[in-house]
Amino acid sequence: MRRAIGISLGLCAVSLLGACSEVAKLPLQATTGPNPEILPPSKSLIPKLKIAPATGWPSVTMPVAASGLKVNPFATGLDHPRWLYVLPNGDVLLAETDAPPKPDDAKGIKGMVMKAVMKKAGSGLPSANRISILRDRDGDGIADVRQILISGLNSPFGMALVGDDLYVADSDAILKFPYRTGDLNITSNGTRVADLPAGTINHHWTKNILASADGDKLYVTVGSNSNAAENGLEAEAGRAALFEFDISSQQLRPYATGLRNPNGLAWQPQTGALWTTVNERDEIGSDLVPDYMTAVKQGAFYGWPYSYYGQHVDMRVKPQRPDLVAQAIVPDYALGAHTASLGLVFYSAHLFTTHYMGGAFVGQHGSWNRQPRSGYKVVFVPFQNGQPNGPMEDVLTGF
Repeated sequence: MRRAIGISLGLCAVSLLGACSEVAKLPLQATTGPNPEILPPSKSLIPKLKIAPATGWPSVTMPVAASGLKVNPFATGLDHPRWLYVLPNGDVLLAETDAPPKPDDAKGIKGMVMKAVMKKAGSGLPSANRISILRDRDGDGIADVRQILISGLNSPFGMALVGDDLYVADSDAILKFPYRTGDLNITSNGTRVADLPAGTINHHWTKNILASADGDKLYVTVGSNSNAAENGLEAEAGRAALFEFDISSQQLRPYATGLRNPNGLAWQPQTGALWTTVNERDEIGSDLVPDYMTAVKQGAFYGWPYSYYGQHVDMRVKPQRPDLVAQAIVPDYALGAHTASLGLVFYSAHLFTTHYMGGAFVGQHGSWNRQPRSGYKVVFVPFQNGQPNGPMEDVLTGF
């Protein structure tokens, strides 16, 4: 009872103070593109909390598709669907998953309030811990086969098929399972081929993987263990980075660092460059910091936690590292402040018009730290000669 009252009072305090806290000074478009506007940081006593409650779709209601496109439900009634992977035969793998237990993350009054708010948003529930397989046998755009492929995982996220091996990124490891195209279940326990940073905080727990074209390597995302190193720099060992995993030697090494929370991974079809989407830091204003997508340069440092968007120093981080700030790479393309841009796929098929060829589709989850809200849609970034070429376009809205 006391806990319930405490949460209620905390939420009331957040609501009252949030009404007096800052709002965005820039239109969202100003924080997108190759040269986003970066305002000075703006702090408030209580961080802006603008959660969208998870309500589900009313019957016969759909997202709004861009002109010339159509959308319909492929599968419904899923348990916290988090990530998709399409197999060569068209079967769709789906990670039904939520956060693993992390008892030392988000403690105190702030943590209690955040957990209550996340529950309201539909998260914070026990994880289904499974990979399901969806199959559309008659090609009508609706999955008529749905089955659990692998169960008993530990908050799975990324998936990659290499030959007859299916790799799954759990929240703490990469697992390998034998898999033949067309199989609807895997009974093997799998083999643990690499450990990934986890622990009792595991703040950004999702781990994504992408195979190289030759199948020799996997590229692995590992998010930071905090917003802006408030848990101490020692808690960030092996975090906020993209790793390269050599399949034959089973060696894992850093590929690029200073990436606060990378999620989407994809190969740009014209150049073959590796691109990622990254969620930047919170709590310094509705206009900061823009999430982004960027080509990942091997050995590069992208700023976190010491700076953002190149050499914009985050004064909250102690000790400061001007030597690293001087090396920080400016990302290629901003996707808007607090849009929580996650999914990334480059288009190289022939179903859509040629306008979309070679460009990037980005799924924006929508974040909590901006007034008004941003994200909650799928966008398209046109590319030319392997580089972004034009403003973001809405593809699916109305979420």
